Amino acid sequence: MRLGLSYVGLIYLVMLFVPNIIWTKHQPKDYEKYVGNENKLLLALERVGEVLTSGIALVFSDFNIRQWNWWCLWLVVSFALMVLYEVFWVRYFRSQKEMSDFYSSILKIPVAGATLPVVAFFLLGIYGSNFLMILSSVILGIGHIGIHLAHAREVREN
Repeated sequence: MRLGLSYVGLIYLVMLFVPNIIWTKHQPKDYEKYVGNENKLLLALERVGEVLTSGIALVFSDFNIRQWNWWCLWLVVSFALMVLYEVFWVRYFRSQKEMSDFYSSILKIPVAGATLPVVAFFLLGIYGSNFLMILSSVILGIGHIGIHLAHAREVREN
């Protein structure tokens, strides 16, 4: 693991944060009703995972593009998932902004808005051979995907 600014990590974080900032003004109808039901342990894991993943993405240069070899396919797949994450957001912003839109799947990937970036950061960790990124994305995934699955289940039941 090499310390240094990761421009790839910065690009990923921009791809992650820009739609989320826009989302704050376009939340789905009745969203606040579901937030109060979040599991506190999952919420804590999500927050810890967010901080760790964001920091690690920026401070390790392991994620920057290097000379092509077959290991770079991890980065290609990871980036493709981030592009698909952007597609998810475009689809959401064009929708009626219902809870079912927010917790929808894409290409049979459940709760795509939560799953795609977590898996993308996990694969970025594999590409960079960075155990800290792999671990932090697992922590993030347990919390973030867990919360979104619980909300999706509540939406289906209502």
